[in-house]
Amino acid sequence: MHNLTKWLKNKKGIQLSIFFVVMMQLGYSQPALTSLNLEKAYQLARENYPLIKQKDLIARSAFLTIENIRTAFLPQLSVNGQASYQSDVTTISIPIAGFKYTPLSKDQYKVWGDLNQLIYDGGIVKTQKTIQERSSLVDDQKTEVELYQLKDRINQLYLGVLLLDEQLKQAVLAREDVNIGLKTVQAQVQNGTAFKSAQWVLEAQLLQNDQKVIEIKNSRLALLHVLELFVRVPISENVVLEVPVVKTTLDDAIQRPEILLYGYQDSLWRAQQQLVNAKNIPTLSLFAEGGYGKPGYNMLDNAFTLYGIGGIRFNWSISNFYTSKRQQQIIDVNRKINNVQKEVFLFNTRTELVQQQANIKNLKDEMDIDEKIMAVRSKITESSKAQLQNGVINSNDYLREINAEDQTRSLNILHQIQLLQAKINYQTIQGNQ
Repeated sequence: MHNLTKWLKNKKGIQLSIFFVVMMQLGYSQPALTSLNLEKAYQLARENYPLIKQKDLIARSAFLTIENIRTAFLPQLSVNGQASYQSDVTTISIPIAGFKYTPLSKDQYKVWGDLNQLIYDGGIVKTQKTIQERSSLVDDQKTEVELYQLKDRINQLYLGVLLLDEQLKQAVLAREDVNIGLKTVQAQVQNGTAFKSAQWVLEAQLLQNDQKVIEIKNSRLALLHVLELFVRVPISENVVLEVPVVKTTLDDAIQRPEILLYGYQDSLWRAQQQLVNAKNIPTLSLFAEGGYGKPGYNMLDNAFTLYGIGGIRFNWSISNFYTSKRQQQIIDVNRKINNVQKEVFLFNTRTELVQQQANIKNLKDEMDIDEKIMAVRSKITESSKAQLQNGVINSNDYLREINAEDQTRSLNILHQIQLLQAKINYQTIQGNQ
């Protein structure tokens, strides 16, 4: 809230925000919102934030990748061709009665096709699909974590407008008090019991009050325009923002999207461990090869001929055992790192919750004092009105008491919004929104 107050004082920031949003409003076709609540602001901001498009892209990418992985159990066909010339060929130099041998040609040609059908892969394909599914969950949840951070921005803007609304109400009440005093002094001036300067003091205060009202309205409009950038819906200048109702029961249950992310990451590492184990299991497949060339499988026939072969193939890559143990250790280390990061996140989050609880208690205590101070200040103001009418005090004294009450009430308004923000922040940190 302190940063928000500083931003509100930055007139260049206000003017820049108004400029950008006025430009954007030119493209809006839907009617402007006349009422808005915090949950609706969250929803609209999420739906219109550019990052939301990434979720569909992640799902699409995962689907296509899994479809490609599934093709491993489809027949794998390849077509090959080769023409070659070699320096020597196999010959038979021993004469055999009744047998005439034609030496092979040194130029040889063949076109053939290979067909492989995987029967058993030790679970590699299944595990690869699992890895891709869990990797997609991790990427999708990372997007959720980023989208959740939008709530902090919406909270600042929404509560900033609520604060300005309350300040505007207080400015109107303060103006009424000044105006009552001004009427009293004007009557005294006409009766010759007060100087004209006393009237001018109150008139100047009215102008300052009007200036404050204008500043508050401009700041409110600027915040609404920035909020408009997030929700992508035009917002009326007179929009009514509902005051959020926040439960007062505070517990330490954490339901942040980061918790799911750590869980998905751990499941991804476990799936990768399964893949390392699967690669150590033998695979079994059917194969067939057929072609046309010179020579064929009969090396004693120097003519072009059709040929073919088929069978079952067994494959066991022993070399995987060289690295599998270290791969398992690497994955185990990464799982431990993930668990440590989760513990750190939970520790920091619980620390923030404790700080917010203390902040909530402190603000409640301050507001109890505010009520007592305002009650006393209200009595002082009422008394000063009577004293001004009876000429006991002058306009400066009266104005001093009005300003003192105004400052007290303004501080109470700030405390009210800060308390509301602290409660909302508690829920946001906790993940219960």
